[in-house]
Amino acid sequence: MRIHRTSVFVDDQEKALRFYTEVLGFVKKHDVPLGEDRWLTVVSPEAPDGTELLLEPARHPVVKAYREGLAEDGIPLAAFAVEDVTAEFERLSRLGVRFTQQPLETGPVTTAVLDDTCGNLIQILNGG
Repeated sequence: MRIHRTSVFVDDQEKALRFYTEVLGFVKKHDVPLGEDRWLTVVSPEAPDGTELLLEPARHPVVKAYREGLAEDGIPLAAFAVEDVTAEFERLSRLGVRFTQQPLETGPVTTAVLDDTCGNLIQILNGG
């Protein structure tokens, strides 16, 4: 068994697509119209056939409370591995990304938390 797809709920799929591709560096995999929304996934350019991230519309009534609760408590909705957290923090900061947690070493793991501009906190951690 392996993880095939996971989701992040987003306020605006087009805005999310720009952020996740142009800023974070993911690549669009699927973009299929579904009524008002789209089946919109991105993947890592390092693993184009790997796990897909679905940029899922945040329309379901329970999603708003869930995301707001996580954000208020500073809890990331998802975590992405990067080769070097400090270097990625610096690169993303230069692009205007807002971080809620600067790089923090906790034993063998370094983490940082960013705002994806689409209603979520995302953690990056070393693990490239």
